[in-house]
Amino acid sequence: MNKKIIDAKQDSKGNITKVLFEGNSNFTPLNTAIRMAEHGQIENAHAVHPKDKKTYLRTNPDKIKGNNLDEMAAK
Repeated sequence: MNKKIIDAKQDSKGNITKVLFEGNSNFTPLNTAIRMAEHGQIENAHAVHPKDKKTYLRTNPDKIKGNNLDEMAAK
């Protein structure tokens, strides 16, 4: 069963640190969410592995700006 990210938190530098899955009351650490995404367990996000940079989580592309992690965290 895949989970859907519905909210995110960021640190003082603007980096995403935690995400909230639909149906959960507690935020999940980003590293855990990245591992879940690598195993296809997140419905609306995937892990990105850039060359020479740290792996990060990204929501799947669509035309809705409000469901991007940065936008969720800015609320």
